Amino acid sequence: MSLNSFISTSRNIMRGDAGINGDAQRIEQLTWLLFLKVYDHKEKQWEITDEDEYRSIIPEDLRWRNWAVDRKDGEALTGQPLLDFLNNDLFPTLKTLPVTSRTPLRKAIVKAVFDDANQYMKDGVLIRQLVNLVDAINFDSYEEHHAFGQIYETLLKQLQSAGSSGEFYTPRAVTDFMVKATAPTLSDSIADFAAGTGGFLTSCLKYLEAQVHSQDDRRKYQTAVHGVEKKPMAYLLGVTNLLLHDVDAPNFSHGNSLMQNVRSFTEDEKFSLILMNPPYGGTEQASIQTNFPSTLRSSETADLFMALIMYRLKKNGRAGVVLPDGLLFGTDRAKIEIKRKLLRDFNLHTIIRLPGSVFSPYTSIATNLLFFDHTGPTETTWFYRVDLPEGYKAFSKTRPMELKHFDDCWQWWNNRREIADSNTQTFKAQAFTAAQLAEQGYNLDQCGYPKETQEILSPEETIARYKKRRAELDRQIDEQIALIEQLLHEARA
Repeated sequence: MSLNSFISTSRNIMRGDAGINGDAQRIEQLTWLLFLKVYDHKEKQWEITDEDEYRSIIPEDLRWRNWAVDRKDGEALTGQPLLDFLNNDLFPTLKTLPVTSRTPLRKAIVKAVFDDANQYMKDGVLIRQLVNLVDAINFDSYEEHHAFGQIYETLLKQLQSAGSSGEFYTPRAVTDFMVKATAPTLSDSIADFAAGTGGFLTSCLKYLEAQVHSQDDRRKYQTAVHGVEKKPMAYLLGVTNLLLHDVDAPNFSHGNSLMQNVRSFTEDEKFSLILMNPPYGGTEQASIQTNFPSTLRSSETADLFMALIMYRLKKNGRAGVVLPDGLLFGTDRAKIEIKRKLLRDFNLHTIIRLPGSVFSPYTSIATNLLFFDHTGPTETTWFYRVDLPEGYKAFSKTRPMELKHFDDCWQWWNNRREIADSNTQTFKAQAFTAAQLAEQGYNLDQCGYPKETQEILSPEETIARYKKRRAELDRQIDEQIALIEQLLHEARA
């Protein structure tokens, strides 16, 4: 099945349904179907590999294989019977599955996924067409499994144009570079506390795959990543994403990571590697802020996540975080205290400045990659500016950032040196001691992008400059008129 064919066909089917309104609903409708298809494929594997007889948490008549598959015998549900089945049987049952603390994670995940899932379609015939399209994917075929991975990646990218859902997707080039820079191992416990669709976690899994050489390695791979996501659709997409990457029991929770008091975390609740792109631009209520020490309390979500990361990073652990410019140059109390704590208690060794268009056209907020570890206080922080590639005025939807655009940065990463920018009299790469940054009021806005300056004049200066410029233009016009008159005079002579 071709990537373009699947995406365009599914979109065209749902466009004909009166119950679907916009891309966000189309993606959600398609995603819970994909989850059930993927889950059924995993269950077939568990039925073969489990030493004990595997029993599904989904009632037999509600399993994908028993209602979705069209065997071309005229018995497949369609039209109003299919609509009634989904609305009156499938969804109510999956939302209320009996789940306890003893329920295995790979089974409990079904109820968690459907807690906030929605069935929007109103035309049972169109639903049947969409179900058949999804069921045609053959996960037993390596080529088709690989092709579906591309389909899923495309769906995640399309979230960026589906309203506010765009915050769930971090460009693959960014996640892959950060994973490469932090070099995960199978011994790591890896976390993302605002995991969205699981981009950082799946980038880590791809990196770890090359380290799997035994059954013990495979078990470590299966339990290496941990995620939390607050928003329902992103959670559904993220769980499915991990299942697709052969994590049979995704340790992926649906909830708000900021709900627990940061001072109460035990060592078992900390991680050796944290990679994430916290939501920014959002605000948190006062009840959430009380989970943090008074000096670190902020209404800004990104600030609180930065504090959370510091409390949940193990001793000798490391972290890579995507943050907006606001934290770097912010001077309010919480931002200053976060930066003071970061330099005092952690080794903030690198800040990579990214062009403002990396997330374009969905947001123009300038972002930065902060890398630090829990090995002791900061001595020196290196700053490096990633410039736009030659021939680019900006990254865009059709010309996105790619991993190759980090090549120069990666060469510098392994051979650090100051790089002066003679064109702008600034530095593209430069090191600052912790003392220097503290003296500057914890301003981490270093090696930034050259900004165009605007000269602001007083009204009197503006008028004087205007008169001077007008006099110069009048003089040039007079000269041209005199030249024309001279030419005319000579022509008549």
